[in-house]
Amino acid sequence: MSNSNFKKLLTSYIQNRSTQEPQYSTQQTIKNTQNPITNFFVPHQISVSVSEKTNNSLSSLFASKPTSSSSSSSSTSSLILDLMATSQQVKPEKHVYSVWAVPPDDVAARLRKLMDSLGSEFGGPKFEPHITVVGAISLTPEDAVEKFRSACEGRKAYTATVDRVATGTFFYQCVFLLIHPTTEVVETSAHCCGHFGYKNSTPYMPHLSLLYADLTEDEKKKAQERASILDESINSLSFQVNRLALYKTDTEDTTLESWEKISECFLSPN
Repeated sequence: MSNSNFKKLLTSYIQNRSTQEPQYSTQQTIKNTQNPITNFFVPHQISVSVSEKTNNSLSSLFASKPTSSSSSSSSTSSLILDLMATSQQVKPEKHVYSVWAVPPDDVAARLRKLMDSLGSEFGGPKFEPHITVVGAISLTPEDAVEKFRSACEGRKAYTATVDRVATGTFFYQCVFLLIHPTTEVVETSAHCCGHFGYKNSTPYMPHLSLLYADLTEDEKKKAQERASILDESINSLSFQVNRLALYKTDTEDTTLESWEKISECFLSPN
C-alpha cells in the first residue's frame, strides 16, 4: 500500500472513531502542525494523548518513500495497534455536580446580605443562595447537562416557605433555613434525583444554607440567634422558585473556588 493510500486509511479510521465518541457542546482543537492526522476535535476537558512512538512513526511514514510490502505491512500493523491502544485510554473526565433551586433576584439579594453578615462574623466561604434539589453526584460534563435538561422539561414553578432557622452537624449544614417539605418541594427533588440516578442516603431535608463552617455547638447557636436578629422576619420568608441551576460542586473544595454554574433553566409558570 502506498503512503498516500495509507494516510487516507488512517485519516478515515480516526474520523470514524471520533464520530462514535460522545459530542460535547464545548470543543477544543488539538493541533500538531507536523502531523495533520492528529488535528481533530475532542470534548472539552478531555485529555487526548498520542504517544511519542505513534507521533514519530506517523511523521516518519508520511515523509518517507514507499517501502517493501513486508516492511510496510509490519509497520502498518504496529501503527494501527498503537493507535487503537491510545484511543482506548481516552476517557471523559468526570466532575461533581448538584442541582439547585434558585430564589428570585430580590429574595437572593436579601439572603445574600444575611449570609455575608454571618460570614463576616463567624467565617466561612461565600456561595449563592439555593435549595439543594439533587445532591453531589459524579458525572461527565455531557451527561450532567443532558440529565439536567431532561429533568427540567415540563417542570413548573413552586413555592418555598421557611419553617425556621436551624443548625446541622457538619460543614455544609452549619446554619440554614429549614424549608417546609410541601408536596411540590419534595416531588421536585424526587423527580430530578430520578433523572440523575441519585439516591439519598437519608430522607430529603429541604433547606437553604446561610453559613458553611465548622463551628462548635455554642458558636452555631450564636450564629442561629444572630440570623434571626439580623433579619427579624426571615422565619416567615416565602418565595416562588422559578429557576433550577446545574452547578459544579466539588465537595472536597471547602473554599468553593472551583464551584461554578454550568446551566440554568426557567420553570413553567403555574
